[in-house]
Amino acid sequence: MKQFLITAAGVFAGLLIFMIGVPFVLLAMLASAAGPAPLPSKTVLELDLRDQLTDQSPQNALAGFARRGHSAMSILEGLRRAEKDDRVKAVLVRLPEGGVEPGLADELHLAIKHFRTSGKPIIAHSQGLYPSGFVTATYMMGAGADELWMQPGASFQVTGLANEDLFFKRAFDKYGVKADYEQRYEFKNAVNGYLYDDYTPAHRAAELSWLGSVYDTDIGSVAADRKLGAAALKTTLEAGPYLAEEALGLHLIDRLGQVHEAETNLLRRAGQGAQMVDFEDYAHGRAPRERVGAGPAVAVIEAEGDIVDGKDGGGNPFSRGSTIYADDISDAFYAAIKAKDVKAIVLRLNSPGGSDTASEEILAAIRAAKAAGKPVVVSMGTYGASGGYWISSEASAIVAEPSTLTGSIGVFGGKFALGPALAKFGVDVRQLGVGSPYAGAYGMGQEFTPAQRAGLSRWMDHIYENFVARVAAGRKLSADRVRQIAKGHVWTGVQAKDLGLVDEIGGFYEAVAKAKTLANITGAARLKYMTPSASPLESLQKALGVSASSARTLAAAAWVFGDPRAQGILDELAQARLRSQGAMVLAPTAIH
Repeated sequence: MKQFLITAAGVFAGLLIFMIGVPFVLLAMLASAAGPAPLPSKTVLELDLRDQLTDQSPQNALAGFARRGHSAMSILEGLRRAEKDDRVKAVLVRLPEGGVEPGLADELHLAIKHFRTSGKPIIAHSQGLYPSGFVTATYMMGAGADELWMQPGASFQVTGLANEDLFFKRAFDKYGVKADYEQRYEFKNAVNGYLYDDYTPAHRAAELSWLGSVYDTDIGSVAADRKLGAAALKTTLEAGPYLAEEALGLHLIDRLGQVHEAETNLLRRAGQGAQMVDFEDYAHGRAPRERVGAGPAVAVIEAEGDIVDGKDGGGNPFSRGSTIYADDISDAFYAAIKAKDVKAIVLRLNSPGGSDTASEEILAAIRAAKAAGKPVVVSMGTYGASGGYWISSEASAIVAEPSTLTGSIGVFGGKFALGPALAKFGVDVRQLGVGSPYAGAYGMGQEFTPAQRAGLSRWMDHIYENFVARVAAGRKLSADRVRQIAKGHVWTGVQAKDLGLVDEIGGFYEAVAKAKTLANITGAARLKYMTPSASPLESLQKALGVSASSARTLAAAAWVFGDPRAQGILDELAQARLRSQGAMVLAPTAIH
């Protein structure tokens, strides 16, 4: 019976993947063969930021079909290309109603302002700004355009920043759940919501510190763009909310109009026969990211998400989630080290942290690149904190956005003790073990014993001191100085620069310029993207790798349906599987 259920599950999974996955692969192949549609000679690009925004594009090709929205990196590249593209005459930016992550907004604000240097008009249009998330960052992006339009009657509610946290302590007490965690040290507040019913003094101080820094950055940028005094602007904003008509009278925006009116305005300025083109279509119609040509190259490796050990096993091939796999990123660094044309490396990083061992594996690869004479510059997105800062600590240089959340040099560890809560429902947790009592330390039945807590505490102290040592070595600071500014404290990019934790404030292209300087590259340099990624075929292959029975089922289904295209894909899958098995021994995998 058990074997029958396993086989049945394999058959179902195989048929499901066949019916969903194969059409995606075929669509990808057809799209690749057809190529992008020709761009009109007079084009106005429409960049819609109202959909999901990420820092980087998904490296899983099938996920790219499933997702809707833009990545900061694709926007940066697309706008830089549009600046020099004679067919592109103007850009319209559709702003979201709520907030945008502050570091991401910093990067896009820089890109919008850089586009203005081309002399081509760029208009930002808003249908309302509401106090959701970092709305001041959204306003900052709009203020960076040549003109900021709002829909008549829309709400302008840019009055400050607020961040809300959940505290579960009283609920846990009610149901007998014990959150048994330790932190290094008081500012490492990621688990405070489990331990307390309100902000601790350190938690309150740290959160107000970075919120205030982000707010001041946003206000300062808007004031500079709109040629207003920062103090007067803050006073005006905080006296709101306003309607769009009031915001116009206060010189907070430039013009009232529906989005169709903004489109018409730009089409008229672009010239007779001009057409609107979706920015995503334009950005995805570019040439392969690894640009051909001779001369020195700067390798670009992208990493976004939580940092974990191992390789990307595929998981859900249509998932839009992001994870940094230490083996894959390390392999990319070693491939860049071997590439003779690569003279420097830029690591584009957007991570709130993760495993210390995985972070150390990537840091070792960065050390190897530096030892090979190839400087490594880290470009931080919205986050470069905790494990993300561990990775960055010994880079040749760190470039952060003004509002990047970085630092968080600290560690926490522990568990939820659920035994008493489960006992109320007649469920008893029992544990048996051999060897040291610490072997059962992470069991959920009870809190840590004094001896187990002592062992946990020693372990956390070692990890914390290792973190401090790496920061001290990489940033050329004394260990005592690092301890003073560490303790799990989160800093913005502006604060981190003052503390010596980052070198420069800027975005991705500023990091590229820094890498060129450190590598003594004069003149132009190619950007060679070496981020681990999977083609649609490879993504489907990983999905099929869950079981041999699924692969056999798919093969049988292809034979039954008699589809020669599907059979061809299966043949290529078989060959790809053989190649990948050899590559695991002979060379780094998934390097593009």
